[in-house]
Amino acid sequence: MTTGEPATRHEHETPRILIIGAGAIGCLYGAILSRAGLVVSLVARSACEQIRQHGVRVQSAELGCLDWQPDRVYADATDVVSQPDILILTVKVLDDLDRVALIRPAVGPDTTVVLISNGLDIEAPIAEALPDNPLISCIAFVAASRTAPGTVEHKAYGRLVLGDYPCGAGETARTLADWIEAGGVTAKVTDQVITERWRKAVWNAAFNTVSVAGGGVTTSEMLAAPGGETMMEVLMREVCAVAEAAGHPLPAELPGKSLRSTHNIRDYYTSMALDYLAGRPLELEAITGNVLRTAQRLGVATPHLQDMYTLATLQVTRKSRKEPPTSG
Repeated sequence: MTTGEPATRHEHETPRILIIGAGAIGCLYGAILSRAGLVVSLVARSACEQIRQHGVRVQSAELGCLDWQPDRVYADATDVVSQPDILILTVKVLDDLDRVALIRPAVGPDTTVVLISNGLDIEAPIAEALPDNPLISCIAFVAASRTAPGTVEHKAYGRLVLGDYPCGAGETARTLADWIEAGGVTAKVTDQVITERWRKAVWNAAFNTVSVAGGGVTTSEMLAAPGGETMMEVLMREVCAVAEAAGHPLPAELPGKSLRSTHNIRDYYTSMALDYLAGRPLELEAITGNVLRTAQRLGVATPHLQDMYTLATLQVTRKSRKEPPTSG
C-alpha cells in the first residue's frame, strides 16, 4: 500500500475532480483522494450547507481521522462552475433515481465518468446516454457507514477494483488507482470489470438481502443464528452458479473466504440494512433483482436467494405502510 505522493500520469496538470454523492462512499473516497493531495469538489444534495460549514468528518479504524474540506460544495450538478476532468458518481442505484439526469449538467466533452456503486448491469444507462465520454466502473470492498450528514465511520477494508467499461484498463483508470493507493487504500486495476462485479455480488446479494429479510439484522446476527452460516454459504454458491452461467466463473473457495472475512467485522450493518431501518429506498433490484433476472434468463436455479428476496420485499412493503394493520 502506497502512502507517498501519487504517481500520476498527469504530472503537469492538476485534474478537476468532482464527486456526486455525499453518502458513505462519496465522503470516504473523497477523503482518500484528498489525503493523496488532490483537490476534490463535492455535490452534496441534502447535506450541502452542513458540509460547507463543517467539512466532511471521516473516522477510520485503519487510517485514523480523515476529515477533509471539499474545494467546492454544490447542492446540485447544475451549480457546477467548471466541468470536471473526472466525475465520480457514488449515489445508490435506485429505481426512481435518474442517474443520467443527475450528472449530465456537470459532464463536459472531455469528462471521464467513474461509477463507484453496488449492483449488476448498472453501467449501461450511463454508457448509452454519454457514448463519447470514457466510463470507468469501480467496485468497493469496504465497510463504511454514514452516521450523520457529512459524517462517516470507516470500519474496515476499502479496497477498490476498477477498470474501463465494458472491458480494458486505460491510462485514466491506472492513474486513478495510483491516487487511491497514495491515499492509503489498496486499488486493483482489472481489464474484466464485469467479472469483478459478479465477485462482489456473491457477498452483496446474500448478506444485503438477508439483512433486510431479517428485519435489519447485522452480519454477526446472521452468522450466529442456528444454521445461519450454512444458509449464507448456500446463497453465495447460488450467485456463483449464476455468474458462471453468465460467463464469469469465480473461484470455488470464494464463499468460504467471504465468510471468514465477514466474521472479522463485528456487528456490521449492511448498507441495505441501514437504509431499511431508516426507511430509505433500497438497492434491492440493482443488487439482488438483477442476479435473479439473469438466473431466470439463463435457466439457473436459485431457490434460496429467491426466497430471501421475496421475504425482503415483504419486509419493505410492511415497513412502508403508513397505517398499522387492524385486527379483523
